[in-house]
Amino acid sequence: MARNFKSNRNPAREAKAPAYVAYYVADKGEDKSFWTRIGAAWDHEDGKGLTLQLDLIPVTGGRIVLRTPSETEEKGA
Repeated sequence: MARNFKSNRNPAREAKAPAYVAYYVADKGEDKSFWTRIGAAWDHEDGKGLTLQLDLIPVTGGRIVLRTPSETEEKGA
């Protein structure tokens, strides 16, 4: 049985590239850390905030880092 869901998402917003990419950074010793992409953030139209969409929420410490997307990420996204 197929289900039809209405989306409240703005189609124009989905097409816009994110202003930042969210990474979870787990430190493994002094010289090593692992970066895992976990989501993205978009600027608000009024310039007074961000919408952060996380696809994964880390539960074991570490930190979340927001970075501007690189050119290769923008082309692949």
